[in-house]
Amino acid sequence: MFDIGWSELVVIAIVALIVIGPKELPGVLRTAGLWITKVRRMASEFQGQFQEAMREAEMADLKKQVDEIADSARDLTAQFDPIGSMQDAIGDPFEEKKTADAGAIAPPADAADGADAPQAEPAPSPAPQPDQTLAEAAQPAVEVAAADIAPPPQKAAAGGHSA
Repeated sequence: MFDIGWSELVVIAIVALIVIGPKELPGVLRTAGLWITKVRRMASEFQGQFQEAMREAEMADLKKQVDEIADSARDLTAQFDPIGSMQDAIGDPFEEKKTADAGAIAPPADAADGADAPQAEPAPSPAPQPDQTLAEAAQPAVEVAAADIAPPPQKAAAGGHSA
C-alpha cells in the first residue's frame, strides 16, 4: 500500500513523541489503531461488494448466453419435422405407377408403322372395393375348381403299406 521503510517509521515516531508528548501518545496510538481498523473493514466490505457485483454481472452474461442457446435449440426443434420431410422425400408411392399405366395405354405418337404392329394392352388392375384392404385388392382373384384340389393322402392301414 504505502511504501514506508523502517527509517521513515522511526522519523514519524520521533516527531509524534515530540509533538504529542509522552503522556498522550498511548491514547493517540489507540485511536489511530481504531481508525485504521475501521478503514480496513470498510475497504474489505467495499472489495466484497465489488466482487459480488462482478459475479452478478458474470452471472447475468452467462444467463443471457444460456437463454440464447435455449432459444436457438427451440428454433431448431421447431424446424425439425422428420415425418414431414420423409413424406416429402417419398411423395406419393402410387404416382409412379399411375404415370407408367398412362404411358402404356397410350401408343407413342411418332411410331413408324403403328398400324402393322400389334399393340399389347396391359390388364387393368382391379379397383379396391370399400370393404377391401389395399393388400387384398392388389392380389388377383383366382378361381379354383373343386376338382383341381387333390385330397390329402390317407394313412396306411395296420399292415404298414400305403396304397
